[in-house]
Amino acid sequence: MSGAGEIRIALPRGELRAELATRLRAAGFGVPGYGEGSRSYRFEVEGRPRVRVRVFSEADIPIQVALGHYDLGITGRAHIDELLVRYPHDSAVPLKALDIGESRLVLAGAAGSSLKRLADEGVLRVATELPNLASRFLARARVPDYRLIEVWANAEAWPPEDADAAVVASERAHSEGLAELATLHRGSAWLLGNREALTGRDLAEALAPLLALPAGDGAAAGPSDPLPLALRPGLRRSPATLPERETLRVAVPDGHAQRHTVAALAAAGIAFKGYEEDRAVRYPESAMEGVSVKVMRPQDMPRAVALGLFDLALTGRDWLAVYAAMFPASPVVELCDLRRSAYRLGAVVPESLPAESIEQAIAYWRRDRPARVIRIASEYAALADQYARDRHLGRYRVIPIAGASEGFVPEDAEILLEGTETGTTLRANRLRMIDVVMESTNCAIGHRRPPPGRRGELRSELVRRLADAASGRR
Repeated sequence: MSGAGEIRIALPRGELRAELATRLRAAGFGVPGYGEGSRSYRFEVEGRPRVRVRVFSEADIPIQVALGHYDLGITGRAHIDELLVRYPHDSAVPLKALDIGESRLVLAGAAGSSLKRLADEGVLRVATELPNLASRFLARARVPDYRLIEVWANAEAWPPEDADAAVVASERAHSEGLAELATLHRGSAWLLGNREALTGRDLAEALAPLLALPAGDGAAAGPSDPLPLALRPGLRRSPATLPERETLRVAVPDGHAQRHTVAALAAAGIAFKGYEEDRAVRYPESAMEGVSVKVMRPQDMPRAVALGLFDLALTGRDWLAVYAAMFPASPVVELCDLRRSAYRLGAVVPESLPAESIEQAIAYWRRDRPARVIRIASEYAALADQYARDRHLGRYRVIPIAGASEGFVPEDAEILLEGTETGTTLRANRLRMIDVVMESTNCAIGHRRPPPGRRGELRSELVRRLADAASGRR
């Protein structure tokens, strides 16, 4: 909870940041450094000594406000509704639509497809980062049978081979050549508040200028949440039994891991046209007959392999560990360590904490309150839970987060379970790693049971070449 005199505000990083900083400054709520994309996650507000600002990923802001950790926040309406769909009586209260961040979420699929046809053909597989909004839409549309594939990001990368449809912003659907099947949600950025803080505390120093921000079109009516046209039951065809796939499907990562993966492939004498250090098309070309390649988020690869969508994937050992912590019986295993993209994953605490081990830290935190709950914030929620049990933390709470993680300690969590390559960002936020959980590198993963026939031979050949290159034998 906020201190008695302090007003805590949660603001978003990412695409909203620059425009929002301009609006805030014009409303007399200047936050020096916020609009410039500073590495810091904490800011003061000009002329408002009681107000403190903290920067979060958009998805985390409704939860932080609902919990009462922050009194007010600004984020996209889709993230607010993702929380309120599941917890309609929660403490997060939408207050005002703003004139920035207008977005339309759509259900998108392959060109020429339709929602009715996909629903009639069998189980509708939908990739989404917003499972609550997706589930509500599909139930309202009376889709008879569907499976949600919850992904970390880039849901638009899944259709049409690995999902039938995806919930994405309309512009992302168009960039991937997908067709819009239906609109799920419309909304802009919104100001929201904590119910208890709004009714029980004096927030005027912050609330008055924030309510003066320019209003969006949805200010009076709220977000547009289109009611889907309910599908008429059709003659549902049983999905045809597909022949055994002959092509070996390989997933390669985008983002930070891309340059390391390109280097590992090159060392093994493997190159995929369109997948270079500074460029990646969705479907790179393979010169190896019988091999097809797709670029995916590395976080989602273990799930995709477990679903049988890929035979081989190049991801991080940390993401494999996260998936194994969530699903201990998973058939996905490491096939070889590529020994690149090395970084440490461990427990991060403030630099000023007077402790040199996690045991000393726990003793310090509980010196006056033996029953104190130790809070662990992490994007790796399953690993954080496993870490708490392995280190015998006693009473603890895991706080799943979506990013901007370095700002969570010490106010909102005692421990941050985080990865670092150089430690630069940790030092910039006056943090240090007190306990190393694992040394992560990138690796090749696959099903523990090799695919049959030629696919199995191709997988073995690629893994052998990658392993030889990693060990210096090539």
